[in-house]
Amino acid sequence: MRGTFLRNLYKSVRLASLGQMVSNTLISGLLYFEKGGALMALTDPVTVLPGVGPKREAGLASLGIHTIRDLLFYFPYRYDDLKVKDLAEAADQEKLTVKGIVVTDPVISRFGPHRSRVNVKLQIERSVILVTFFNQPWLKDRFQMGDEAAIFGKWDAKRRSLTGMKILATQSQDQPSMAAIYTVNKNVRMGTLLDLIKAAWERDQQNINDLVPASIREHYRLMSDAQLVHGMHFPDTPAEAKAARRTGVFREFFLFQLQIQALKQLNANSSNGLAIPYDNQALRALIATLPFALTNAQKRVVNEICADMRRPNHMNRLLQGDVGSGKTVVAAIVLYAAVTAGFQAALMVPTEVLAEQHFAKLTKLFKDFPVKLGLLTGSTSTKKRRELLSELRDGRLNLIIGTHALIQKGVDFHALGLVVIDEQHRFGVNQRKILQEKGQKPDLLSMTATPIPRTLAITAYGEMDVSTIDELPAGRKPIATMWLRKNQIDQVYRIIREQVQSGSQVFAITPLIAESEKIDLQNAEQLFVDMQKAVGNLGPVALLHGQMKPDEKDQIMRAFSDGKIAVLVSTTVVEVGVDIPNATVMAIFDADRFGLSQLHQLRGRVGRGQKAAQCLLIADPKNEQGIARMEIMTKTNDGFLLAQKDLEMRGSGDIFGDKQSGLPEFKVADPVGDFPTLEAAQKIVAQIFKTDPHLLQSDHQPLAAYLAESRQMLGSLD
Repeated sequence: MRGTFLRNLYKSVRLASLGQMVSNTLISGLLYFEKGGALMALTDPVTVLPGVGPKREAGLASLGIHTIRDLLFYFPYRYDDLKVKDLAEAADQEKLTVKGIVVTDPVISRFGPHRSRVNVKLQIERSVILVTFFNQPWLKDRFQMGDEAAIFGKWDAKRRSLTGMKILATQSQDQPSMAAIYTVNKNVRMGTLLDLIKAAWERDQQNINDLVPASIREHYRLMSDAQLVHGMHFPDTPAEAKAARRTGVFREFFLFQLQIQALKQLNANSSNGLAIPYDNQALRALIATLPFALTNAQKRVVNEICADMRRPNHMNRLLQGDVGSGKTVVAAIVLYAAVTAGFQAALMVPTEVLAEQHFAKLTKLFKDFPVKLGLLTGSTSTKKRRELLSELRDGRLNLIIGTHALIQKGVDFHALGLVVIDEQHRFGVNQRKILQEKGQKPDLLSMTATPIPRTLAITAYGEMDVSTIDELPAGRKPIATMWLRKNQIDQVYRIIREQVQSGSQVFAITPLIAESEKIDLQNAEQLFVDMQKAVGNLGPVALLHGQMKPDEKDQIMRAFSDGKIAVLVSTTVVEVGVDIPNATVMAIFDADRFGLSQLHQLRGRVGRGQKAAQCLLIADPKNEQGIARMEIMTKTNDGFLLAQKDLEMRGSGDIFGDKQSGLPEFKVADPVGDFPTLEAAQKIVAQIFKTDPHLLQSDHQPLAAYLAESRQMLGSLD
């Protein structure tokens, strides 16, 4: 099996047509394997352990555990303190350990299929307490009258009883002081997992070699990998568990950064990209026609992106900027840069309405310049589509704007040099990859209007270079934000009526949560009815929600964009990028159900024209965090500040939503709480690649082996 693995890796190196850096790194890792590097010993499947058959193997796989290494490094998320506690000091519902003498025979009773309880009484000093175990009938045989037993469970102070969770010891057993608690599921019991971890430890503890170089471990006072595994799973003291977690956090960030920066090295390889020698004078001429001066931030990011395009390296850059900071203008300039160098460029956006808006704006911007534009969406007629595809293939069309239609079969380019993806988090990794593969490794610029704190930039976008527009154009009016309670709804409707009467348009947003779509749809429909009554004959009110067909949604958004709808009642399916300059009010109902970043994105849909705009937050928060979110929204329009606060309040996994975050799942580390360690790991790994880019030094060869064996790394090289 190991020989096959080595042959496949050698084959990957030969066939991938990589640059010298990556080839040398992988070969260095393979040589380390051949010399007997113990990293390979831990790649044995879990089936080598006694008792792991096909069913148990599948259960472990559901936890992401496939190899011995996966098992040994599947760390607990917390520990229970197993030290015996005096009941006089115990709080109600506290989890604790008690030790006493069994004074009754255990009694088992059943109350339904697979439901049972075992009751037994313990004498603890002068008290007798009842201990109950639910749905563990086999524990009946663990108790004998007169024996001493230690039991961990939840204490009910009023009933003077304990709901038992586990039996910890009897008279003949040593009692540990801490118990590791793991994330498990219905396929794997906690006890089974721990038994397998112990078996793997006994089998392979001598094969656990260090990945973090000794000099770094010494400098930061970190454990060896073997000490880490023991300290995480079987700590003798809280101090050992704490030291192990500290080491585990650094090690996890260090290996993550190793993979990320290896990918950056791959992108930096000059044989892996395009040089785009754009015409600087042509760009200056385009910029001179703009009806406004670029901000200093816009000038800076244009220079950063254009410098990347000139290099023969493959560009993989993220452009982030707050709502209204002028990302579209920057995109237009760099798209034109690619065209002046004789390449084609593509702009992909998530919706047809947004594609049409971009097409209209860019057509106007390029009317006096040698740019032939095309628009390709799902609504493009068969005849027009055939014409566009022909012009793309022979190079007559040099700039295409479109939706997912751009990545369909049959869309071929003559010389695609630059891909720009707007609202990039709306597209999956595979969708972005398909568009890139339609050219010879074209440069990639992703754009997002969700400001990203440095914490997330390092984790979610670590392999990308990040350009930030941190300055709003002059004259951009801040959006006044008010927080109103639900008993102030009459005031909300009064403001909306006034704005509609003055000829302005209004967004009215109600939340949508996946677990209760029917309830939320009813909420949206009720709000639609209430809004119709409130607005009366002042203007048309429309309803938009996620259960509508795409054509229906596009039709409503077009009507709203054209000014034919006065108030749009919508769930959050309202597209973030759509530009409605005449919209002056964003009313967000149940605003406490949104995170700060989402509230800020919704607020940014208004205030895009010459009129003053306002955001109304209607909410009765039920906790301090909800109140804090409402208060900070009324105090600042700074998206970067709000994104950082959102991160602190909700954690990294919730910022973009579970389905589209793309954030790595760390087992031990917390990118927010452990951010200083994340930064330190990033700098250390960058220095390693700077001084030893091929990881050929003896203390770096285990790192090369780790990259060679890593499925993540190999997947990126295919």
